[in-house]
Amino acid sequence: MTQAETKRVAILLSGGGSNMVKLVESMQGDHPARPCLVLSNDPQAGGLAKARAMGVEVAAVDHRPFKGDRAAFEAALMEVIAPYQPDILCLAGFMRILTEGFVSQWTGRMLNIHPSLLPKYKGLHTHARALEAGDAEAGCTVHEVTPNLDDGPILGQARVPVEPGDTPEVLAARVLTMEHRLYPAVLRRFAAGNREMLNLS
Repeated sequence: MTQAETKRVAILLSGGGSNMVKLVESMQGDHPARPCLVLSNDPQAGGLAKARAMGVEVAAVDHRPFKGDRAAFEAALMEVIAPYQPDILCLAGFMRILTEGFVSQWTGRMLNIHPSLLPKYKGLHTHARALEAGDAEAGCTVHEVTPNLDDGPILGQARVPVEPGDTPEVLAARVLTMEHRLYPAVLRRFAAGNREMLNLS
């Protein structure tokens, strides 16, 4: 694959960045994409130091000074992102809700990973909700981002069993190991133009 064909990927995160690490680790060799930027809304996010240590350029746009002015915050994000000219945006634990104005600029080019088997349990507290519902299995979903929260075409899902005695924390850890497999696998396919659903278990 020539350099011109290689897709450029920017990754947005808010915390420790474990999914970001797996994405960056996967983007080498014959992978059709390469990381160009890791960006956070928290200048202290642990994921930024990890990305820097892996040789990826990092930046932060602190959301707090914008005091709820999402449009201004997103304009600042775009100002940072634009010079890197990413082809794909990956949300990896990015804990800010993005407006339609931002999302629409990335239609068909932005991915997110969510810790439930969508369309079940959109939003937060997914593992507690799965346990409360008595579900036999849980999992995670990679989907294209649309203006509706945790919506958009599903590109991949990974399933894990719910075990007797599971707490939300124990279940979350089991799901996270699958997130680390699923997201890189879906990104590789997506960057190569394959949007078929991928199922892992």
